[in-house]
Amino acid sequence: MQYRYVPKNGDKLSALGFGCMRLPLKGEVVDEPRAIKQIRFAIDNGVNYVDTAMPYHMGESEKILGKALQDGYRAKVKVATKLTPFMLQKPEDMQKMLDTQLQKLQTDHIDYYLLHGLDELYWKKLQSFGVLNFLKKAQKEGKIVNQAFSFHGSLRSFKEIVQANDWVMCQIQYNYLDEQLQAGTEGLQYAATHRLAVVVMEPLRGGGLAQKLPKEAKRFFDDAPIKRSPAEWGLRWVWDHPEVTVLLSGMNDESQVAENLKTAETALPNTMAPNELELIKHVADAYRRLLKINCTGCQYCLPCTNNINIPRNFQAYNDLYLSGDLQQTRNMYTLFLKGELTGIRADAALCKKCLQCIERCPQHINIPEKLTKVATELDQTQTNPNKN
Repeated sequence: MQYRYVPKNGDKLSALGFGCMRLPLKGEVVDEPRAIKQIRFAIDNGVNYVDTAMPYHMGESEKILGKALQDGYRAKVKVATKLTPFMLQKPEDMQKMLDTQLQKLQTDHIDYYLLHGLDELYWKKLQSFGVLNFLKKAQKEGKIVNQAFSFHGSLRSFKEIVQANDWVMCQIQYNYLDEQLQAGTEGLQYAATHRLAVVVMEPLRGGGLAQKLPKEAKRFFDDAPIKRSPAEWGLRWVWDHPEVTVLLSGMNDESQVAENLKTAETALPNTMAPNELELIKHVADAYRRLLKINCTGCQYCLPCTNNINIPRNFQAYNDLYLSGDLQQTRNMYTLFLKGELTGIRADAALCKKCLQCIERCPQHINIPEKLTKVATELDQTQTNPNKN
């Protein structure tokens, strides 16, 4: 395993971190024994940074991670979880959330405690709750060790938050499609100049850069003289940046864990050749021409009050344009989202435009507007798959 250092405290962290937002499922629930086995396998092979949050898997992620870290595994890792703004109604809720998380994780301290998914509005909300004093108090009591934040806002807001506190770490979305999105490359470099460790989330955009590649993008990888999987190309691109401390991968298959562990051994900073970086640029350009909705499948928009599985609707819509297979996309939409197979509807047509999802979306997608597009194109009997 490759390790990189946290500038402000000297922690030696594995370049590959285990993200617990997309654990393996059995039906609609987490396959707990399999998830625990995967987490422990990663730790046995050098991973020492694990990341979770209260909303992940509808509250089950922290509990399952807590079980995985029994039998001596807790002492082998740094645990990161998050204070989630949209789950807080009043200042006292911050303490309740932290205490609940410590109980779920079966630990007496959290190594890296992140303010979760900050943007301009959530930062103002937490400031009004006195969050920095809360963090200092929790740190003094030994319940948290390091103060950090994760981010999904504008570059301007990112810089303001960096300057507002003596953070040890920040977590940003970063991949070869998102160089200019949110904090972006400039934010990555800005954090590094302020001696913040940087954890990267969504390095493969929720798996979208690893699976079901459009032929326009796949041909660049197929023609490359060096044969690598799309996942390896994407992860290597992120690790090539020396400012990156940890890359979080939401691994949920044993083969993914094994491949990512192997890649992490050799994906050192500044080792990608100019022709390799040029190849990635061509792939990114091909993707950008096809993607219709900028959704990473993070599920922050869930639960929906109307029972819509928003990420799966957006995935279906993007799949239509990435694959070009209108009939197959509609068949899958009807089976799994309109409830023909499951008996439970979760399709876009259920949207009542309550707008609650918009404020939760890290990508700032106008979700009701996009759901209307999904329903229109995937419900109709005839649609032109090439129209905007």
